[in-house]
Amino acid sequence: MALRVLEFKYKADNPVTIAKEWSHLGVVGSGDLEVLMESKDLDGWLTVKVVTPVTGFDKVWDLVLGKFANESQLGNVAMEINDNNATPIVVSMRLRQALAEANKLQTEGE
Repeated sequence: MALRVLEFKYKADNPVTIAKEWSHLGVVGSGDLEVLMESKDLDGWLTVKVVTPVTGFDKVWDLVLGKFANESQLGNVAMEINDNNATPIVVSMRLRQALAEANKLQTEGE
């Protein structure tokens, strides 16, 4: 099965970044995906690389990711999504979970 790579960029009006230098959430498995986030100096941009086996859903990815970017106002973050046929609602849920995990402050002893 051939994988496709899609790339998107979004710019927030007042960008906020993640609390951790990098974060990982999820597992690529049946109907699921993983999200990796890395704090970077990107002049306020959120960049998203999607690796997926699914064709024909570029516009859907852009709509789901654009909504997330608008709601989160995330910036100066490079994000990679490794998809395995996740539905748009699962993608939205995983993005919110990944952002929450990326913003958890590490406690001593972790």
